Amino acid sequence: MRVDFHTHILPLDLPDLNKKFGQGRWPVLEQKCSCGADIMVSGKLFREVTDQVWSAQKRIQDMDAEGIDIQVISPVPVTFSYWAPIDQALYMAQYQNYFISETVNENPHRFIGLGTVPLQNTKAAIDEMERCMFQLNLAGIEIGTNVNGENLDTPGLNEFFEMANKWNVPLFVHPWETLAKERTARHNFLYTVGMPSETALAAASLVWSGIMERFPNLKICFAHGGGSFPYLLPRLDQGWKVWPDIRKTNELPSYYAKRFYFDSLNYDPVNIKYLINRFGHEKILMGSDYPFLLREIPPGKVIDDTPDISKEIKKDLLGRNALKFLNLEREG
Repeated sequence: MRVDFHTHILPLDLPDLNKKFGQGRWPVLEQKCSCGADIMVSGKLFREVTDQVWSAQKRIQDMDAEGIDIQVISPVPVTFSYWAPIDQALYMAQYQNYFISETVNENPHRFIGLGTVPLQNTKAAIDEMERCMFQLNLAGIEIGTNVNGENLDTPGLNEFFEMANKWNVPLFVHPWETLAKERTARHNFLYTVGMPSETALAAASLVWSGIMERFPNLKICFAHGGGSFPYLLPRLDQGWKVWPDIRKTNELPSYYAKRFYFDSLNYDPVNIKYLINRFGHEKILMGSDYPFLLREIPPGKVIDDTPDISKEIKKDLLGRNALKFLNLEREG
């Protein structure tokens, strides 16, 4: 069974919240034709998309053509809206969560859903996480790498992580509002350099701060192969060794990083082998970033092309690991 853990979806009827709430920062989907639309933010083009981003039937056609049995569908990060007033952000989150839940319910053998929560308000985020997991039958939550410039170790998020730990909620961390945006505008470095760096900062914050120590059952997967984090980990360990006065944990950062999961979207078998060697093959989940331009086609190609790993390990990487991470058991 091949499970694409990293795919994004957006409802075609996404409401224009700029008109509803009188602001200009909300993402708006402007349909150009039956098979294409523009995502607009603050009146500017954010991204051109096709019907792949909203049509379940189109996705299923692509899945069949590319050999994918199941997609794990999650929101497009531009919709996280942590910057917004909480009632408005909650409206956006709930709209998407119901849409994702309906999509899964209509195609239960092809899709698994991840929800979104308004992390700028811990109580609202916990309440919506509870609704996603126990009412909407979603399998986990996608969160961003920071909340309005605050790293994930900000004290305000402690209770959120505590409840995710208690309820065994899988968390998928995806970069958004990346660092150094003013320096990564040229050459599309925001996507190729900024996002991996942003992800590294999020992961480093979780292992250094003690969050992973305090919540030992916390399940976290990082997008894009963890960005640059896996390759910075020895440097984080060295910092922990030479700066005992700022240590927050009893063990090296690498000790806690062994509990992280990573999707496989790093395009190169050399990097896949590195992730396997450092974290174990059980911690790698196949993911393609469907349906966007930087996605891997076909999904799982980098795993298929990785030499010197057994067929059973490849089966784990291509699907079984994702289902285990999401606390699901299916045949295949």
